[in-house]
Amino acid sequence: QVQFVESGGGLVQPGGSLRLSCAVSQYIFKVITIGWYRQAPGKQRESVANITTGGKTDYAETVKGRFTISRDNAKSTVYLQMNSLKPEDTAVYYCNLNPTPRNWGQGTQVTVSS
Repeated sequence: QVQFVESGGGLVQPGGSLRLSCAVSQYIFKVITIGWYRQAPGKQRESVANITTGGKTDYAETVKGRFTISRDNAKSTVYLQMNSLKPEDTAVYYCNLNPTPRNWGQGTQVTVSS
């Protein structure tokens, strides 16, 4: 199993920012494309952003220009900088392999509300 430990979520007002972190099992991190996913209440889990081993990134249209994914191979950690947050960004955020996820971590809750 691959371990995913997400952190950094919280409650933020619309227009605010958060930075999520996800520590991934060291043995696999350097060779995988890694992504952030989210699941809002009553909705299916969706892909938000991903980053290849070479640093190429891709984003869902709904977050493009507001979210930035990055990775630190030395720390086996992937980050998601989220700016200009909207209420519709409220969800549990997960990191996992992309495009084929494996076992899921516990996720981190992001709530955007005034």
